[in-house]
Amino acid sequence: MPKKRSGGGLSPTQQAAKFLGVSVLAGAVLAGIALPAVGALGLAAKGSVEGFDALPTNLKTPPLSQRTTILDAEGGTIATVYSRDRTVVDLKDISPYMQKAIVAIEDSRFYEHGAIDLKGVLRALNKNARSGEVSEGASTLTQQYVKNVFVEEAGDDPTKVAQATQQTIGRKIQELKLAIQVEEELGKKKILENYLNITFFGQQAYGVEAASQRYFSKHAKDLDVQEAALLAGIVQSPSRYDPVNDEAEATKRRNVVLNRMAQVGDISTSEAEKAKKAPLGLKVSKPKNGCITAVDDASFFCDYVREVFLSEPVFGKTRKDRAQVWNQGGLTIRTTLDPQAQESVQQSLKDHVNQSDSVAAASTLVEPGTGKVLAMGQSKPYGYGKNETEINYSVDHAAGGSNYGFPTGSTFKPFVAAAALEEGRPPTQEYSSPYEMPYPEPVQTCSGKPWLNTAGEKVPNESESEVGPYRLKKAMALSVNTYFVQMVADIGLCPVMKMTDALHVVQGNGEKLPEMPAISLGSKGVSPLTMASAYAAFAARGMYCTPIVIESIGQKIGNKQKSLEVPKSTCSRAMSEKTADTVSTLLQGVVDSGTGKAAGLTDRDNAGKTGTTDERKNAWFVGYTPNLSGAVWVGSASQQVKMKNITIGGQYHDLVFGGAVPGPIWKDAMTGALAGKDSPSFNLVDIPDEDKNKDRDKNKDRDKDKPDDGNNGGDGDNGDDGFIAGLTDGGTGNGGSDGGFPGNLIQGPGNGPGGRR
Repeated sequence: MPKKRSGGGLSPTQQAAKFLGVSVLAGAVLAGIALPAVGALGLAAKGSVEGFDALPTNLKTPPLSQRTTILDAEGGTIATVYSRDRTVVDLKDISPYMQKAIVAIEDSRFYEHGAIDLKGVLRALNKNARSGEVSEGASTLTQQYVKNVFVEEAGDDPTKVAQATQQTIGRKIQELKLAIQVEEELGKKKILENYLNITFFGQQAYGVEAASQRYFSKHAKDLDVQEAALLAGIVQSPSRYDPVNDEAEATKRRNVVLNRMAQVGDISTSEAEKAKKAPLGLKVSKPKNGCITAVDDASFFCDYVREVFLSEPVFGKTRKDRAQVWNQGGLTIRTTLDPQAQESVQQSLKDHVNQSDSVAAASTLVEPGTGKVLAMGQSKPYGYGKNETEINYSVDHAAGGSNYGFPTGSTFKPFVAAAALEEGRPPTQEYSSPYEMPYPEPVQTCSGKPWLNTAGEKVPNESESEVGPYRLKKAMALSVNTYFVQMVADIGLCPVMKMTDALHVVQGNGEKLPEMPAISLGSKGVSPLTMASAYAAFAARGMYCTPIVIESIGQKIGNKQKSLEVPKSTCSRAMSEKTADTVSTLLQGVVDSGTGKAAGLTDRDNAGKTGTTDERKNAWFVGYTPNLSGAVWVGSASQQVKMKNITIGGQYHDLVFGGAVPGPIWKDAMTGALAGKDSPSFNLVDIPDEDKNKDRDKNKDRDKDKPDDGNNGGDGDNGDDGFIAGLTDGGTGNGGSDGGFPGNLIQGPGNGPGGRR
């Protein structure tokens, strides 16, 4: 057995001298083996001592890109994502058969020569001269490693890849010189380890560990001799010797490797013959890359994790820097996803809305007091086919969501109530609340310039029988439009804007909400995640916490592991405890006996609000318990479907209300998510009821006053969310299949009272 060399062979100076001493031979080799059309004169221009010495001597070795694993809160795998499927392993974790097989077939004199194998050069030159063509190369395993480093550094940039693999004499000489450096610095064992981790084995597998898992579903340390020979044979041409697509060709190549192993004494002839008779024994694992493969329909959550990573400065100064870290991979990302909550959300969506329906539904659950996003799902799955989408309806546009979010309807009213309570209005505040009225004016704004109803637009209630006066508790339970526009006129728009700012309520396109009275009725698009996080502040007694999805990140670079800093939730007081408790008391009335009764939970304290928008294009339910907040949206992403006389989830609806479709989705999702969890209580406040006799006299002729069943409310031609022309800055842009809605969505007054249940 030849004596192995622990270092890299000759020193760089000796290697250089030797290189120059055989420059004519090298020129012939490079011209005749690698570049027959160029000729030896190409090397002559580079073959001087000065030219060789001018070449760089440091090989930049970027960290090898590896797969990233995204975990749920309990440590279960959600998905693996990677630009290159690779898991770096130590040489001790690679089968000795594999180590011998790759050396035998790629560079059998690897342990005898330095960076350049002069005997191999002569052998290849002689063979090619006799055959009249380039039938054999002379690159050592070290040179191949250097070339692979160039390819790895090029990443997925086709121009850089072409440069890294170009067959020019200059490139070959550079590889030779860098190979000398690598041999000197790393030594044989480390070069072999690096080579086995960097090289491509086909079927999207980079490195021997990924290849072993791909073809045999086992670790590289467990490969037997015939399996190792198969993988070693693939390296020369991963497409030609692909055992998945051409078993016969792969078998021939494997047997060539086995013969070579026997020739160099790694195995006996009898061992080789026995291994050659064995079947390939493939146990192929299909590549599973990207959020589209996420378990429990958590693809949209997975994609949101990626978007958060790419947007957070803690992971890099620029988005390009952060993308480089993401693509490099090797990350283990533990997220906030609660598998129980995720399963419950997705099951509820499937139970109530079909994938093929003309409308979609999305739901997000957030933990009050921490900002942790526990679940995120939607009825149309992640994908690019029919009735699939890559748009995440739960988040803002910047994070992969719809262009504008979705108008929220009456689910915005609790923000108005919270603002009024913070301004000192009592929970018994009463307004005349007629069935229909012009928007009051003037209304004070933050700028000091009052808003004026120059167009004289009017706002109606849901039903003609809804005539005040009303106090806040009743107005919230019935979702009385005219009550809340009067409340905004009373306190002004600035307190409402301050409240929504404190709750981080912005439009889906990231812009601030405009100062206009119609905003109190949910005229602008907001994402479900934003709404769930805002309502979580009511549950947390006034503390708002920014949503988070990442708990921790470990990063593996090569064989070294480190932890990365992750963004933390920032909690701040958005309102007093008393205001939050009062809102919870008001919204408990909505699910007890108001428009959201169909959504009410029976086993624990809960509160919420319904919302239905103009022409019933959107329906919402947003609600919470003391320990969980959730938002559900139902509608068309393009805002083209009016949910009247429509079948959703196999059930026909004359009119869709917030309490009739989103409400039950929320109820089932929350029930499953909270099963077996603590059941804390709200800190309720005492709000006196209105005079029951007055209320009874006022409503004695109301045959539609049946908010409990969620099916009353007029003809539904208009919503409660800002259909008054001149009160918006909607513009004229068009929506479409990209998940936006038309800029001219906000329309002039219609021909009847609207739906907002």
